[in-house]
Amino acid sequence: MAPVTPTSSETDLILVEEKSSARVWVLNRPKQLNALNFPMVSRLLDLFLETEKDLSVKLIVLKGIGRAFCAGGDVANVVRDISQGNWRLGAHFFRTEFTLNYLIATYSKPQVSILNGIVMGGGAGVSIHGRFRVATENSVFAMPETALGLFPDIGASYFLSKLPGFLGEYVGLTGARLDGAEMLATGLATHFVPAQARLSANIYCNEKLVF
Repeated sequence: MAPVTPTSSETDLILVEEKSSARVWVLNRPKQLNALNFPMVSRLLDLFLETEKDLSVKLIVLKGIGRAFCAGGDVANVVRDISQGNWRLGAHFFRTEFTLNYLIATYSKPQVSILNGIVMGGGAGVSIHGRFRVATENSVFAMPETALGLFPDIGASYFLSKLPGFLGEYVGLTGARLDGAEMLATGLATHFVPAQARLSANIYCNEKLVF
């Protein structure tokens, strides 16, 4: 698979690669740590809906460019819109994002998320609900919404409740951070692969998934 070159074009916020029967979607907003804005969640929703109907596609791979998988939703844009009296734009963003989260959780095809780097808030929403989540030694997971006076959204009340003991409550209430090994131990990640091995390997689908 050829390496993906990041661009700053609004139309290239989600890069699309095709490899055999797999589709690789790349979050491409590295300067903002791949924080999700409305064009990104809208594009992802369209891609998931279109691909579910494509019988030739057997696997979805989601990853990010730079040092973050996805640092969350672009709350700054939502706050700006509200301050300008455009609260409906924020409501539309969250409705689209939550619809995307539900679609991922109920998707008929396997999704592999490569969680190399920061995975927070909305980044967890587009990955944790998928079937396979691959952490590395660079992974950092958190739900920092409470620091902003918000509750852990994007379906976090479901997947945090699956964590052992009261860890889910602790993480949800405090925004505490977990590393890649802790993500694997708690079930937030399904696999752990060293970052260098991940970067030097091809991902493809041909009867089985190979890293």
